[in-house]
Amino acid sequence: MNKSTSQERPMAVDRHTYRITGGVPLRGAVDASGAKNAVTKQLVATLLTDEPCVLHGVPRILEVDIVLGMLAELGTEVTWLGEHSVRVHTPKVTNTALSSMYSGVNRIPILMMGPLLHRSGETVVPLPGGCTIGKRPIDFHLAGLAQMGADIVDNPGSVKVSTTRLSGAHVTLPFPSVGATENLLLAAVRARGTTVISNAAVEPEIVDLILMLQKMGALITIDIDRTLIVTGVAELDGVEHHTVADRIEIASFAAAAVATDGRIEVRGARQDHLITFLNALRHIGGGFKETEHGLEFFRARPLSATDIETGVHPGFMTDWQQPMTVLLTQAAGTSVVHETIYEDRFGYAQQLSQSMGATIELTTQCLGATACRWHRRDFLHTAKITGVTPLKAADLVIPDLRAGFGYVLAALVAEGTSTISGTRYLERGYEQPVAKLAAVGAQIITEPV
Repeated sequence: MNKSTSQERPMAVDRHTYRITGGVPLRGAVDASGAKNAVTKQLVATLLTDEPCVLHGVPRILEVDIVLGMLAELGTEVTWLGEHSVRVHTPKVTNTALSSMYSGVNRIPILMMGPLLHRSGETVVPLPGGCTIGKRPIDFHLAGLAQMGADIVDNPGSVKVSTTRLSGAHVTLPFPSVGATENLLLAAVRARGTTVISNAAVEPEIVDLILMLQKMGALITIDIDRTLIVTGVAELDGVEHHTVADRIEIASFAAAAVATDGRIEVRGARQDHLITFLNALRHIGGGFKETEHGLEFFRARPLSATDIETGVHPGFMTDWQQPMTVLLTQAAGTSVVHETIYEDRFGYAQQLSQSMGATIELTTQCLGATACRWHRRDFLHTAKITGVTPLKAADLVIPDLRAGFGYVLAALVAEGTSTISGTRYLERGYEQPVAKLAAVGAQIITEPV
């Protein structure tokens, strides 16, 4: 067992670059890791109890290390029980304010407000950061907590929240925000009375968080029309929980199999979490089949263009569009990808076009089925991709986490050897990406910076 009660400073520099030689069909099998977007929130949820909690299927990624560092700063005892199992125990909150070193690192600190209010009555958390894909404001979060009785004071770079006790409220979200839904859930489970969250997000990672909270003793109903009903309880118990598999990583390897005309089995992949992605993959020419241990992905026919529009679950996930956009460069015809979740998520396309030869045109127009919330707001949120385009090797700099795998995929398809820096972004959310890609035949090595 490896026990730690201290945190490391969040990593701000690359440890290495990737060198990838493309043109090799990827074949083999990989294990799906636990979902970053689930486990990081579940680690926060352990603050709701003073009893030990054990999480299994925890990916060994930078983002998990950062969250464990935050918890340690608050008084959490962290013990690794194995490669992917961790025990976290916060018998007493010893510090109610996270240090400024976490300002702008990610969005996890704001999710700690509810649990810390229940444990200590007040907290000061740094303002969020993360990938540069749009503004991602927290006004929905703060408005909901205010309805539940929290007093909120904005400070430069942080927010202070206090309360005598949170009480149930009926909160209607203007948009089914994943983060705001999670924040309100974590605040509602121990609030006095009943909380109703209307227009809530219902992604599989949120359902997995609900399952964990229910095991801890929470009373949560998933009702029709995106409604969550939470009856508050006085305390919660410790829990043992296995985190759901990462559907973003699974889709990334599926796209890699189809783009390179290979065949990859992802053990632990679940069809029910990928329905919309699998439909899009099949429209393009990809295929899949169920195996004893997961799903296998391959190219079923010559690739052809299609139109995709991102949306909240059960729509096409915004984190799927980057590898899908790269895949569409290898599909005959002109495809359209309409991004409706974040206003600035195509920043990565410029390097694909200018350095690798991809034919991608960005426009402010809504070219999807309906006008989205970025309509007539001068954001380049729709991409027109023309293929088939032979990609050429290039030196690339990753701008954000999900664009990172898009660049890796582009390098795997391109002729020649590409060098990719900014790998710290990719390693925030993908566990051992180099080892997993090498296991399916990718010609990829790391070089120290």
